[in-house]
Amino acid sequence: MDAKLSDGERHRSASPGSGLRERPGRKLIEALDLAIGYDGRPVLSEVRFEAWYGSRIGLLGPNGGGKTTLFRALLGELKPLSGSLTVEGASATVPQSDRSRLDYPVTCLDVATMGALARLRWWQRPTRGDRAKAAEALGTVGMGDRADDSFGDLSGGQRQRVLIARALTAEADLLLLDEPYTGLDSKSAKRLDRLIEELAGDGRTVMIATHDVEQAQGWDRVLCLNRTQIAFGPPDDVLDRKVLEATYGGHIVEIPGEPGHGVLPPHHHDHEDPVHRDPAHGELP
Repeated sequence: MDAKLSDGERHRSASPGSGLRERPGRKLIEALDLAIGYDGRPVLSEVRFEAWYGSRIGLLGPNGGGKTTLFRALLGELKPLSGSLTVEGASATVPQSDRSRLDYPVTCLDVATMGALARLRWWQRPTRGDRAKAAEALGTVGMGDRADDSFGDLSGGQRQRVLIARALTAEADLLLLDEPYTGLDSKSAKRLDRLIEELAGDGRTVMIATHDVEQAQGWDRVLCLNRTQIAFGPPDDVLDRKVLEATYGGHIVEIPGEPGHGVLPPHHHDHEDPVHRDPAHGELP
């Protein structure tokens, strides 16, 4: 198969407002033929998608495929090299909790209050009102009773919720979650699922970078990237073999609903691979 899909296939999307939570007339993000990169050289190109307030968007792609670059553009840290990107509301990123420094003597409330810095001038410090907002945000994510506990003493799932509270304190309309399920046990993952559901229900848009294709089936929209936009739309329409092959290239990704089977890059289909014995399905050992 040609690794580059046609425009119609690559930019698949449903009509505005057709998602479970998307609200017509309240568009938050619009990318039109967007190219972004560094030092004038594009890392990601031909990006075209829209997102409404209250939607959950799964962001799929291999390492180096452009997910982090898109996040930086949505945060306003990178300007388009060509095309356009409009984000109507405030954005905040939620990093992986296992990448957070744990040796600083800070409380959960301290970490959540740091979100206020995004709204303040460089010389200003958070006020009592900002700490009150941070305390409220901790309550929203179910960590209100741990406000005075050390951030470093929390579990991975608890730290993740505190980092989300930090983004809420920043009054962000768009939350960018970088592989938030990494290192979480099943109980913590389900708690995070419910929290994302609640945040979207409150009108916030949540974009979740993930490598878990099956997990992405639960979101309202999926955006697939591999140095260019491969596809965008409802999971049932987007997550087929052709799109996954173009998205992941030489990486092995399990196909949802077909346990033990994964997609292979096109050039592997013409010969038997000693590990992936089924050239049609890329059967895993």
